[in-house]
Amino acid sequence: MNEHPLDIDYDRYRVPPGGGFRLSSIASDDTQGMDDKDAARATLSALRERLSSLQERLYAEDRQALLLVLQAMDTGGKDSTIRSVMKGVNPQGCRIYGFKKPTPQELARDFLWRVHQRVPPKGHIGIFNRSHYEDVLVVRVHGLVPPELIEKRYDHINAFERLLHDHGTRVVKVYLHISKDYQLERLRRRLERPDKWWKFNPQDLEERKRWDDYMRAYELALNRCSTPEAPWYVVPAEKRWFRNLVVARLLVDTLEAMSPQYPPPSFDPADYPPASLR
Repeated sequence: MNEHPLDIDYDRYRVPPGGGFRLSSIASDDTQGMDDKDAARATLSALRERLSSLQERLYAEDRQALLLVLQAMDTGGKDSTIRSVMKGVNPQGCRIYGFKKPTPQELARDFLWRVHQRVPPKGHIGIFNRSHYEDVLVVRVHGLVPPELIEKRYDHINAFERLLHDHGTRVVKVYLHISKDYQLERLRRRLERPDKWWKFNPQDLEERKRWDDYMRAYELALNRCSTPEAPWYVVPAEKRWFRNLVVARLLVDTLEAMSPQYPPPSFDPADYPPASLR
């Protein structure tokens, strides 16, 4: 693709397979030394245009799919990331799904049953706003299932994501990285603005008390489930303009590597010269 005003190195945020990764190794307010907001806007605009073009080719080709998994603590910016990065993408070829508390019907089946149904079909970009990882995060922190079952779930997840990859769905997973202090600031802002009260949930304060438990659960999931087929990226998310650049560049480069192509026509265009149409 063409050069952009800012060159984003997202590989530094990729969690290497094999374990040993620590969230503390990545600053949640990192911007790689960038501070030019005009260049950032120009870069994001160019990336959006390229993303829209690649998504059209993906949809027309109808042979591959892309799944973006977004995870974050409360106030981490999942919704705003989706709004900012996917602006301009044809909604006909993009499906977004948020996983809430499982229903009784879902609880009566294995934990991946409801997830597999939401995987994007060929030709589409799918976005999970929270995902199957809740079943090794919230479930672990709150002790909702036996520990030995949770241990098995990491292998189940890896096998599931490898299955998707082998059948043409590229999986990219992003953890939006914020600090505990930043979360507190965002929660306070929600209470200061009446138009944000709808986003405030008192339960978030109870979950906040378990911050350290969640960080341990996230580190474990990141280490156990960052694979060559479905890598995890820990993206600094406190500077939203930078967060958007990283995610947009990651998606564009992933689609570039997938190289979707327009299908050949099912007719001979020479038989239908434009000037002959009436």
